[in-house]
Amino acid sequence: MTTPFPGYFISFEGIDGAGKSTHIQSFSQLLKQRYADREVIMTREPGGTQLGEQLRALLLDAPMNLETEALLMFAARREHIAQVIEPALKAGKIVISDRFTDASFAYQGGGRGLSLTKLNDLEQWVQGRPDGTLLQPNLTFLFDLPGSIAEARRSKVRAPDKFEKMDLDFFEKVRQEYLRRAKADSKRFYLVDATRTPEAIWSELESLEIKL
Repeated sequence: MTTPFPGYFISFEGIDGAGKSTHIQSFSQLLKQRYADREVIMTREPGGTQLGEQLRALLLDAPMNLETEALLMFAARREHIAQVIEPALKAGKIVISDRFTDASFAYQGGGRGLSLTKLNDLEQWVQGRPDGTLLQPNLTFLFDLPGSIAEARRSKVRAPDKFEKMDLDFFEKVRQEYLRRAKADSKRFYLVDATRTPEAIWSELESLEIKL
């Protein structure tokens, strides 16, 4: 179930190196031009709030127990929803987030092997609505890329965080969990072939008709 609010919620997902972050700023500008009467909010996970950014620094660099990692991810998400996402959606704004809950299932679940049942419980607790539905994006762009290609791309950029240092097998598991979730919720997901050039990907994104 997607957001019940008058705003519109978009998330960008994909393994590290898939290139999603390259297009988020441009896509935000595109929506600002198309929907001049709607404010566009850009945010990210983990992060998005003062507390969330502090937790981000810990989560991306400090070694920790797997369950601790998942709990901190969802704690940051709860604060993010309460302080940024939900108020913006209630006000009719467009929210674009660099990652949301799908990343937790892909990284902590698929990659790190945490029980999906435990992650489902956390998702229900953190994103559950009084009517029994879950707060989820209206639209999720999944930038899909084989782990081997993503690995080559990551080696050309900034110093890696602890997740970006993981091996190819880890990222293939992350990718497969992303694809599993996309198949299970195909109405929400839009699959982007991230093996193509940034120009080709942007041409596709720019041509999409999004009904808010």
